Amino acid sequence: MRCPFCGSMDTKVIDSRLAGEGTQVRRRRECLECGDRFTTYETAELLMPRIVKSDGTREPFNQDKLLTGILRALEKRPVDTDSVEAAISRIQHRLQSCGEREIPSRLLGEWVMQELRNLDQVAYVRFASVYRSFQDVSEFRDEIERLEKQPSPEERRNQMRLLPDEEEPDEA
Repeated sequence: MRCPFCGSMDTKVIDSRLAGEGTQVRRRRECLECGDRFTTYETAELLMPRIVKSDGTREPFNQDKLLTGILRALEKRPVDTDSVEAAISRIQHRLQSCGEREIPSRLLGEWVMQELRNLDQVAYVRFASVYRSFQDVSEFRDEIERLEKQPSPEERRNQMRLLPDEEEPDEA
């Protein structure tokens, strides 16, 4: 590792620990040439699968498009930034851990709807109406009736988990 102060390539690691919810390694380093100390962060560089669109075209996963779509659905809704970032992180983790080189955009859209359903029901219906191309009011009504039969995001957050790292059930 090159020292940012003197440019020397001779540094040693003084301390290492996990950071960023265990997704990064924080290393405290010392330059053997000038004696200055600095911190580096390491993250695994994982390849994200390509997204296969409904027309058959393929494109690389784009986190900005994911964020834009979620934020558009959540516009003027009372959802905090940390919850949005956590949802995006869960989606990215699912993409990385699926082990596929390509995934259909339809599956990614379902994962986004699942996260929105857990964050805010209005945002979920907004996203679903565009994503599923609702054609009339009856499709909105059907989706809202389906939502009314399930616990609200607030009720889900307040429910006690049966297992330590229990995930939300997949509901399509």
